[in-house]
Amino acid sequence: MPEGTTSPASLPNTEADKFRLRHFVEKLIATGDIEVIDQPVELADLTGHMDGNSRAVLFSKAGKEQAEIIGNMSASRKRIAAAFDVDEADLLQEVLKRLAVRQETTVIDGTDAPVQQIVWTDDDADFTRLPVPFQHDRDGGPYLSSTLDFTINPETGLTNLGCRRMMLRGRREAGVDLNAPSDLRAIYEAAARRGETLPVSFVLGAHPIDHVAATMRIPVDETILLASLRGETLPLVKSVTNDILVPADAEMVVEGYLDERGHVEDEGPFGEFAGYYGIMKQNPVFHLTAITMREDALFQTSTISGPYIGQTDTAVLNTVKSEVVVWRALQTAIREPLAVNATSAGAGMFNLRICMRPRVPGEARNAIAAAFGCLANVKNVFVVDDDIDIFDDQQMDWALATRFQPARDLVVQEGMRTLPLDPSLYGERVGSKAGFDLTVAADKRSSIEFTVPTPPLLEGARFDSVRAALEDGPKSYSALMAALGTRDGREVVIELEALREEEGLTRLKEGEYALKD
Repeated sequence: MPEGTTSPASLPNTEADKFRLRHFVEKLIATGDIEVIDQPVELADLTGHMDGNSRAVLFSKAGKEQAEIIGNMSASRKRIAAAFDVDEADLLQEVLKRLAVRQETTVIDGTDAPVQQIVWTDDDADFTRLPVPFQHDRDGGPYLSSTLDFTINPETGLTNLGCRRMMLRGRREAGVDLNAPSDLRAIYEAAARRGETLPVSFVLGAHPIDHVAATMRIPVDETILLASLRGETLPLVKSVTNDILVPADAEMVVEGYLDERGHVEDEGPFGEFAGYYGIMKQNPVFHLTAITMREDALFQTSTISGPYIGQTDTAVLNTVKSEVVVWRALQTAIREPLAVNATSAGAGMFNLRICMRPRVPGEARNAIAAAFGCLANVKNVFVVDDDIDIFDDQQMDWALATRFQPARDLVVQEGMRTLPLDPSLYGERVGSKAGFDLTVAADKRSSIEFTVPTPPLLEGARFDSVRAALEDGPKSYSALMAALGTRDGREVVIELEALREEEGLTRLKEGEYALKD
């Protein structure tokens, strides 16, 4: 058993359906955040309904088998926050809070596991019995796009969890993309060097929290990571054809192994998370040994590419992972980080915004350096003061337009490790990163040039005249209106004119009116 897993006898019965995907779908239907399509839809038409859709989409009659398919489930920050039962503004801190509290797992018998109510093995285990859609025009074939891979690292005995796509090659074979750096790639290549196959169980149909867990890389048994993010004990069940433990409350599980031949078979092209096609690659082959599912299993597909990547499952899930990693790095790099936003339109990783309260000169650059170094995927970093909402595109554009001088505030670092799937690399393995210091210099923050105009806030009258008010000390025009208790202001103009004609009026550097000595 993985570290942290308990035997069935040591824990009471666990509620095995609390985190069922279907229950979360029903919750979102009630709030109106899911579009339900009741008319029949062909599998090749699913993507057209989901591209750019702000809501999740439930197809009631998809494909020739009239299957239920949920798609676009995690493609909004609002829905991810709902999965954690918090508001969007509190999502990052809630994830961090849960990661700090270790939860355990419990193993239940297969007869009690909803995901093993139906078991297909041998010739019955057939990919083409599942409603697998053809997603993009130039894809190499139909893809299982929402699978979570569970495997045991033979060298440590720990379970690894990740997100993987699978291209159907036949009824019992699929290509699995292992080109990008990942734990599964390292585990598989070590097994292949030993001439060994690698058992893998793919969960298909999982709660959004499980998908968030699958994006993260933490050096523990990652079923513990999954349990911790759920905030409760995780019910697991042993796969029927291998020893891998998987969530008992999943909708479906696809079991099998990656053969020992290595990266030998063509896989792709496929619409990648950056919004363009990834080229055909050499990848390992997965061999199917079993499919298990619930009696009323809900099939899941994910949005990954296309012209609206900011509204895809992959991009939004990436934002959470990126923000967690960068936030932790900022804790030691600067004194007062306030918020982090990895924009979903930047694939949830390439463009990163940091809000901070600078204490000393140079801290914004420290924040940029920390973001560059902690996550290879981060490419462009924008740092702003605490008066800017980093989730508001208009405020960010305003800060870039009015607080940034390229020759002074741009930081460029070349020769850095980056994500190979970044299409702008043109095939290179290293690239450059840019940091944009949009903070206002400390000696300028209190100046009128960087004071944002706001509507006047005027209190009751304290003086009978402008002269009396100015005898109390220099005042701005707004302060003079407040001193006289007027919400009109024209009488102030008249009195100032009289003082000016008497040559008794002057102006100070920040624009205040004052009496001449």
